[in-house]
Amino acid sequence: MTDWLGMTPNPRDPRPELRAQVLARAVRPRAGRRRWVWRAAAAVLLLAALGGAGYWARGTILALSAERDRLTAELAAVRDTLGFVRGPATRVAWVPVTTNGRLGGVTIFVDGAARRWLVRCEGMAPNEPNETYQIWFVTAAGLKRAAVMTMDEEQATVMAMAFDVPDDVGPVTGAAMSIEPRAAADSAAPRGPMVFHLRL
Repeated sequence: MTDWLGMTPNPRDPRPELRAQVLARAVRPRAGRRRWVWRAAAAVLLLAALGGAGYWARGTILALSAERDRLTAELAAVRDTLGFVRGPATRVAWVPVTTNGRLGGVTIFVDGAARRWLVRCEGMAPNEPNETYQIWFVTAAGLKRAAVMTMDEEQATVMAMAFDVPDDVGPVTGAAMSIEPRAAADSAAPRGPMVFHLRL
């Protein structure tokens, strides 16, 4: 407004250092905000990557632990089976059987020293829903219950089971198998049809 009187001084350029300070101050807050946003984004990405890697590692460790446990159980079963096969007191008997029109076989490994048996059934028909296969020890006092082997439709046609001969059974002279009702599988004597009766 006083310009028309000619009283306004002529404009001068600011000193270079003052100009640099003002520009630096004006630019600095934006750069700081941008830097903070980038750092926050990088931190979020890093946390997400670490979380994903942790989740993957946990799943992998659980899967490998389950696989290790399965392999350990299989190895123990194979060692147990080989103990039967390689034992000096082991006898082996094989019996052909027919169940529901299917031809199969039962292999019995008897370790007389350890009083343990390994019974392997192959090619046998699956049990009816209310039936089961019952294995019997043949003794001088008659048949004594040994083990129950139930083969369902979902199971393979090969089934194996190892079990000990109890001390109260006495000397075992043979083996037998019958088809029993599941409700009466713990009966003292066979009630159903005999699959085989074998003297060892």
